[in-house]
Amino acid sequence: MNAENELDYRALVERLEDIGEKSPYVHISYIGATVMGRRIPLVTIGNKDAKKGVLYVSTHHATENICTSVMLNFIEDYASLISTGKYACGINTRVLHEMRRICIIPMLNPDGVEYRLHGVDESNPLKERLLQYNGGWDFNLWNANGRGVDLNHNYNAGFDEYKRIECESGITPGRSRYSGESPESEPEVSAITEYINSNIDVIDGILTFHTQGEEIFYKSMGYEAPGSAFLAKRIAKMTGYRISCAEGLASYGGLTDWFVRKYNKPSFTIECGKGKNPLGVSQISSIYLKLRETLYTFPILI
Repeated sequence: MNAENELDYRALVERLEDIGEKSPYVHISYIGATVMGRRIPLVTIGNKDAKKGVLYVSTHHATENICTSVMLNFIEDYASLISTGKYACGINTRVLHEMRRICIIPMLNPDGVEYRLHGVDESNPLKERLLQYNGGWDFNLWNANGRGVDLNHNYNAGFDEYKRIECESGITPGRSRYSGESPESEPEVSAITEYINSNIDVIDGILTFHTQGEEIFYKSMGYEAPGSAFLAKRIAKMTGYRISCAEGLASYGGLTDWFVRKYNKPSFTIECGKGKNPLGVSQISSIYLKLRETLYTFPILI
């Protein structure tokens, strides 16, 4: 059941605390807690007084957890370069640090990741319900949060329409696709939307990372924020990924949908890697190499 060398919640927190202790440029905090009470980490790199910034979010879905490792690679890489004053992708990292704030939520769904990697603990008060949702003890394909809600369908963006489709399709709480009882009903989504709402003056764009397909999405039900098409082309050129449009159930209730429609600012859903989820950890390095220029460049393009 355990994915060899894949990062679980405890390992994530330990590595973040270690990075925070070693680097004065990296600040670790928490935006809230999950259904099961696990705190959701937020990593901030950059001048706290910077007037512009971006937000990177990964691991809405538990089977896409290698994106957490990709984010950690970036955090460690950036912290190391700032300390030595070196450049990244032609960018002076100390100047970038001074001028832009980069905020990162490396694992939005710790509960789901723990279920997938370690199974459901006997002491879990939802154990019987979760086993029924999942159809047994093997949680390797579990995507949802701690109580069977797909976090990337829980945002208030086309929620009512999705709910109608969900009912017609017979989608119920379980591994994936169930949107929850109401928009932002899940503490993880409530935490991130509250964080964005409170910091919107310095969040000028969002990159949210999923797997698989090497695709870039930026429109929400046909709507796009100003400047998004240009930025999508730049990201496509840097990564080699293709620009796509979401279809069907994927068109509703996601972070990109919510941010674009509420704030009219650019947001991009980036599907990393190739294969079938969960992707192997062997792809972490290659995914990071393809994303590296975008991660450093996006804050100054936005």
